[in-house]
Amino acid sequence: MKNSQHLKAYVQLHPENKMAWYLLGKEYYKNGQQGKANYCFNQAGEVYEAFEHSKVPAEMLREYEDGLLQAARQRHQNKQRMRRILLTLVLLLLVFLPDAAAPGTLPGFGETDNSAPEIAGGAPVDLPEELTATSVPETGVQLAPDPVKLAFTAQPGDAAGPGKALAGLLQSSQPTGSTAILRMERSGKWLIWKKKLPLEATLEKSEEGRIVYQSYNSAVCACQPPDSAELKKQAAGWQEDQEELAVLWSAMRSYKSSKGVLPKSLGELEAPFPGNWLGGTTPLMKAKFASLRAAASPAVPQAPAATAKPDTATATGIPAAGQSGNSPGASGDAAAEMPFFTGPLTIIVDKQKHRLAVTSGSIILRNYEIGLGGDKTPEGTFTITDKVVNPNGHDNGEFGSRGMQLSDSNYAIHGTNEPDSIGKDESLGCIRMNRKDVEELFAMVPMGTKVQITKGVLPEELLLPEEAYPSGAPQNQTNPHKVYHWLN
Repeated sequence: MKNSQHLKAYVQLHPENKMAWYLLGKEYYKNGQQGKANYCFNQAGEVYEAFEHSKVPAEMLREYEDGLLQAARQRHQNKQRMRRILLTLVLLLLVFLPDAAAPGTLPGFGETDNSAPEIAGGAPVDLPEELTATSVPETGVQLAPDPVKLAFTAQPGDAAGPGKALAGLLQSSQPTGSTAILRMERSGKWLIWKKKLPLEATLEKSEEGRIVYQSYNSAVCACQPPDSAELKKQAAGWQEDQEELAVLWSAMRSYKSSKGVLPKSLGELEAPFPGNWLGGTTPLMKAKFASLRAAASPAVPQAPAATAKPDTATATGIPAAGQSGNSPGASGDAAAEMPFFTGPLTIIVDKQKHRLAVTSGSIILRNYEIGLGGDKTPEGTFTITDKVVNPNGHDNGEFGSRGMQLSDSNYAIHGTNEPDSIGKDESLGCIRMNRKDVEELFAMVPMGTKVQITKGVLPEELLLPEEAYPSGAPQNQTNPHKVYHWLN
């Protein structure tokens, strides 16, 4: 019955939201209150007809209802908190102003207001007596609404994706918001992060609480979607930004794990070898370092590292609705500065398929072909402890132009002067990569990155974008004082 009460309060505030009426009707129907259910279904109008005669996934309805209930509960808690604050202020006035006239019954205190709440710009909503819910009086203070903000998130290409995004938008503290949902395809247990992900849909939340869903997938909506050229251009830029922020965020986590404190400046992450946590920095990293550090304080959340059995995606734009810190309509707090990839970047090596993937949670950002040493390549968990440019002073030697040592061992991920060995088991145990691949990997994964070597967990499909992650020649990251004897 609590769900019914919250939904009643919601439709009082948002009588134009036909979906809310429909869900309230379903609650009454579940409780055997057929008369009330029919009234709500009548108010729902075409929404009732559409949902009763279509195969809408139950998960999406549950996500939407959970979002409505969460929004209603949060609003109720905020009003209760405001009432307590105002009551405290009144009591303080009574204590410190004894000569003031004795107060009578203050509006909003000491009595229950059973009238329907007034909607801004309209008349009070009249509900049947049996549907009228006890409401909490408003404070009378109305803030000017923020402009509609466009956020992006990436979700699985199934019914759960839009549902999670919808729930996140409803739970947002902003009165308005707009979210564009990009579609990630699944490959087994993994979600695939490709450049220029297809635009699945947009969700827009109005000040009245109405949600407008616009599909851009013609195969799903059986419609002609609006022009999306500009949206797709913005989405591509958002994806590039999220990769750079993922690298910076992961480097900050690794630094804190090693040093016990967050880096004070970006310079502490791009110091000369051996302090080169980052292979390079970008203008976006410089612009966002301070806000990400603030979001990470007082401690960077320690999410479990990705393993051979990935968990759900870390998400977001809309957290797990993408967990990404670009949540729709998020307020200007630290959460608004969180990157989409909140989990650390992790390397997964699949000996069976000769693949090396860069992952965050259950999302694969890259999937490279590699050369290995068969049984000579050990399985287990390692950490990148050295990142060196031109190992042993050469960019075309046996270790190529980049090397990343695995823990305190004689194994490394490095380039090779034998490109024909990629895809084969010809090394003495190390992991060989093509030059352009190892240089991109060097730029993407910070020192301290976990490396999991296992079998049979990655997809066969390579994931190599045409436009690689920025990986220019880094300065001062050579190590002329050491001769590496990796088991190439």
